[in-house]
Amino acid sequence: MQPHPVVSREEWLVARRALLAREKEATRQRDRLNAERLALPWVKVEKAYAFETPAGRRTLAELFDGRGQLMVYHFMLGPDWSAGCPGCSFLADHLDGALPHLEHHDVTLTAVSRAPLPKIEAYQRRMGWRFPWVSAFDSDFNHDFHVSFTPQELAGESVTYNFAEIPPSRAHDELPGLSAFIKDEAGTVYHTYSSYARGPEELIGTYMILDRAPKGRNETKGMSWMRRHDEYEDAPKAHSCCSTS
Repeated sequence: MQPHPVVSREEWLVARRALLAREKEATRQRDRLNAERLALPWVKVEKAYAFETPAGRRTLAELFDGRGQLMVYHFMLGPDWSAGCPGCSFLADHLDGALPHLEHHDVTLTAVSRAPLPKIEAYQRRMGWRFPWVSAFDSDFNHDFHVSFTPQELAGESVTYNFAEIPPSRAHDELPGLSAFIKDEAGTVYHTYSSYARGPEELIGTYMILDRAPKGRNETKGMSWMRRHDEYEDAPKAHSCCSTS
């Protein structure tokens, strides 16, 4: 633990009030960013995407499940992976509690992975999650939203991720992200927003709590301490966010 000065309550209050002013400005900046996010133009989804779901084959429009807005978490679980990405699993641990609130605010949340549905369902049972989760195994969806990459793409000079060209050495066959869609009264679906890399980090409530704890995240590399929630006692080896095991 790093040494910290120990001061009187009065000195602490001076420092805390100075930090509070910066926290309030960060909150106002976040509000401004949220407004700019909502003001983004929309893109009509022209392609007829379809997914395998526990209720059968469904189109993107049908994933809205009767609501007007759809949030898709691009969960890293490839067709040949034995388990879901530990980092995505860490984030997913925070989703179930949000479901009733989102659904009563006209928002459907679902995860999408390229693994076949039986593999998704097996991992979901292992983790004990309830949120909707569907397969884009035979769909272009993941590729079109730049979260899945073919061996040929990874053998090239670059791939597109997080709205930039990056070297394949910084990529993987699956990468994480969050995408938002809206459906109008005529049933037309529009893509409104996507976020990648650390963009969806605020969905991880554990990190938001740790940011306020005395030692903070206390990690030398992102998620170096984290395990799947059923592996803490018997998994001494740290996982990479892009691990396939």
